[in-house]
Amino acid sequence: MQEISDRLVLVTVRAAHRRGLLKGWRGDIGADTTPVPAWHQPPRERRGLASVELTAGWHYCGGAEEGIFGHSASLLVAASRRHRAGHPQAGERVSRHPQLALGLVLDTPGKRVGPNAVHSLAQLAPFGFPTGLLAADRAYTDQITEHFAQPVRTLGYQVVLDYKQQHRGIQGTHQGALLVDGSLACPAMPHALAHATTGLKDKAVRDLADGTELSERIAGREPYFLKLKESADERGAIRLQCPASGPSPAVVCPRFNQVHRVPAPRPAVVDLTDKRATAAHSAAKPTVPIPQGERLRPLPQDELPRICQKPTITVRPGALGKLDKFRQDRHYLHPTWQDAYRPERANIEGLNGRAKSHGIDISDPTKRLAHGRVAQTILLALMICSINLHILFSWHQTTRTQTTGSAHEIAVLSGSASTHPDAAGLPPPIQPEIRETI
Repeated sequence: MQEISDRLVLVTVRAAHRRGLLKGWRGDIGADTTPVPAWHQPPRERRGLASVELTAGWHYCGGAEEGIFGHSASLLVAASRRHRAGHPQAGERVSRHPQLALGLVLDTPGKRVGPNAVHSLAQLAPFGFPTGLLAADRAYTDQITEHFAQPVRTLGYQVVLDYKQQHRGIQGTHQGALLVDGSLACPAMPHALAHATTGLKDKAVRDLADGTELSERIAGREPYFLKLKESADERGAIRLQCPASGPSPAVVCPRFNQVHRVPAPRPAVVDLTDKRATAAHSAAKPTVPIPQGERLRPLPQDELPRICQKPTITVRPGALGKLDKFRQDRHYLHPTWQDAYRPERANIEGLNGRAKSHGIDISDPTKRLAHGRVAQTILLALMICSINLHILFSWHQTTRTQTTGSAHEIAVLSGSASTHPDAAGLPPPIQPEIRETI
């Protein structure tokens, strides 16, 4: 059943790939689960009656108190970020590829949320697509490491996540480094910066703006995060190093200088008109706050955190145990996080909105009267396939993209080869067929 569903969805992805429509896609993906209401009645506990839909359940959307009886559809979308460097004014925000649905799994609400997304990601591997960022909401953050974060990183994707209010702030430690909102940081990060998001409400996250105290504290965290020394290998392992180490340290750490016997920098003349030279000078970098007692009497090296003893650590998928589900590859609420998470979440919500529009409404149970998860899966896969065909046809009509295939082939695939758009860019209504009788 699932193989048939995968083929129905991926046939449109394969057609777009062959025609070069996904050349501008960098492998970023948005993942989400959306309710698919059932036609049949839910179980009635007072009367002792069960529902005909034995595999259905109650789907609760984020913040909703009332559930929707039916199934949950796990969807993937070909998403895009604002800009690779994370600068809001650099580059264009317009997608350079059609935002197709890349995967679909229908399941009981609340069941196998993470594994269903991993299954859809694994189906994309034979295409040879690049692996970029995967943006997922808090339903996926709650998944245990083995069900979501670890296999996703093994497939080569980087994870961008959001957290519940009680999970924000310091989440734990690993080899002496603090896990602050999914990123490993210096164990001596200032208290105000480490707890900048502790207990932060969702509204404050949504309304975060530049120039506020919160945004300044988020920016102040940046020098204290461990720096990436080596990118992920074929097993998903990365190498991180202390922010005070390396040829271009981000902070000045008295503990690091004492343990590794770093000589004091020689006096040098700095051209204050040169911003790059000024920022590179040690006087312009933040100093790690070390307790005064440790400054006077340094601790033995074996009593220091592991990251302070040896400045480089290896982090493998699942190495943080239960805490690994919180780890992500963009600093939380930093501009690079916002330029990745928010657009990709908007892309997946846009796909959900299109799927529930008046044209093909997957939320209308009257269009899926058959009962049973098998029948519902096939019907929903056909609807998602039709949505992808409409996206491809709209993309061609809007962008006039020159592809390796002909425009006629795309039109035939989407079932609109016999119509031509008018001056406004919209296809004319379908004319009734006239038959002559003899």
